[in-house]
Amino acid sequence: MNLAIADCTTIMLHMRKTPAPHIEVSPDIAGGKPCLAGTRIRIQDIVAWTELGRSPDDISNMYPHVTLADVHAALAYYHDNRAEIDRQMREDDEFVDRFKAEYLTGSGRDADDNPLPSG
Repeated sequence: MNLAIADCTTIMLHMRKTPAPHIEVSPDIAGGKPCLAGTRIRIQDIVAWTELGRSPDDISNMYPHVTLADVHAALAYYHDNRAEIDRQMREDDEFVDRFKAEYLTGSGRDADDNPLPSG
């Protein structure tokens, strides 16, 4: 009996790391970050939209090809892989901050060292 419980636990742990049918991870899409299958919409995008107050219905209405099941699968995937997705989101935020600091903040010039238009 204990062996059966151990086998189920192992299978469930493996399942959490395996993307659901609605989710895909490919090194050629969105930098290898998990996305809704058949799209470039990252799981972290779905999470960010919900953090901004959008409901799953709102999100599926924003993209006609995204079903309500896709959105809920994305949120379930996030909760099963929260540490990894949160890390990816932090890394993206840090990249944007570094970019802004290096190329935009106070320089009065754009990324190509051209003067920014005034006013």
